[in-house]
Amino acid sequence: MITPIFTATITKGRVVFYNVELFNTYLRSLEGKQVHVSVKPKKKIRSNNQNAFYWGVVIPILCDLTGYTVEEMHEALKFKFLQDKTDTNLPTVKSTASLSTVEFEVYLDNVRQWAATDLSCSIPLPNEVEF
Repeated sequence: MITPIFTATITKGRVVFYNVELFNTYLRSLEGKQVHVSVKPKKKIRSNNQNAFYWGVVIPILCDLTGYTVEEMHEALKFKFLQDKTDTNLPTVKSTASLSTVEFEVYLDNVRQWAATDLSCSIPLPNEVEF
C-alpha cells in the first residue's frame, strides 16, 4: 500500500495542513483501523542544480575516464559512497534522490576527493563550469 505524505506546518502547537481536505479524505479511508502517526521536520531534498551538475558534469567526466556507462558509473558511486551497513546481514545502498541538499553535497565532495586521489582526476566545482 502506498502511503501518502502530507505537508503541514506547526503553528501555536497545532498542525496546519497545506491541503486539509486531501488529508481528511485519506483519514476517512482508514476509518476503524489502528494507525501509526509520525511527525518529523521536512528535509530539503537535493536541488535541481545539484542533480543537473551531477548528471551533466560529474558522471560524464568519470564515464569518459573509466569507460563505464552513465548508469554503471552512477551505481558504482552509490555502492562506494552510499552503503548503509546498519543492518549487518544485508547492507543496502541509499538512493541519491533521497538525499537532502547537505547530504548530496557531502556525497559530491566524497566523489570529488576519490576522483582526485584514486583517479588523478579533477572534477570542477559547480561554480567553475557551465552545465
